[in-house]
Amino acid sequence: MKITDSTLIRWAGLAAVAAGVIFAGIQPIHPPDVLASVTTSAWAIIMPVKIAMCLLFLVGITGIYTRQAKESGWLGLAGFLLLNLSWALNLAFIFSEAFVVPLLATTAPTFVDGFFGIFNGQPVEMNLGMLPALYALTGLLYMLGGLLFGIATFRAGILPRPAAALLAVVSVLTPAAALLPHEIQRLAGMPVGIALAWLGYALWAEQRMKAAESSPQMDIRQLAQ
Repeated sequence: MKITDSTLIRWAGLAAVAAGVIFAGIQPIHPPDVLASVTTSAWAIIMPVKIAMCLLFLVGITGIYTRQAKESGWLGLAGFLLLNLSWALNLAFIFSEAFVVPLLATTAPTFVDGFFGIFNGQPVEMNLGMLPALYALTGLLYMLGGLLFGIATFRAGILPRPAAALLAVVSVLTPAAALLPHEIQRLAGMPVGIALAWLGYALWAEQRMKAAESSPQMDIRQLAQ
């Protein structure tokens, strides 16, 4: 198979679809961020899936930006960099949850409780260094990146504007989720997953249509030769 720019962007669209579906679907079934969860089979399954989700988001968002880089301008570039950086930082936290925290559940439960306090809002009774500030930065990048990327995508007008508007609006409302109980806060992430999956599907469908339209022309040129 000949690898072209269109092919790479199309597969990036599928990556965004997969990541968005995982992100939206995993929220209602995510185990609580408490010490008792880290030794369960659900935790052992969901955390590696979340790692794959982060990697897919990095690829998918890059593809979405690449398709509209010229039209989205500096606003799109800023949103792309901030949003992808937030998922890169999230990847580091999720990797720790998947492979480091379970090993410390029995030997250092106080540390694990403090680590989860960063996420669930419980008071942290130990010094975790820069981790709380880094997690707060991740949330800020997630909010600003989604807002700017959504606005730039809406203005570019290449991909569905309702999906871009949804991404921008729910990113702005992210801080309001902190007022909800922690078990409900996760549900606030579902619209973001839906918006990015929507954009990814539109990207995949567009590139697939272009490939289908160009195939007969290629056959005619080959016959002429």
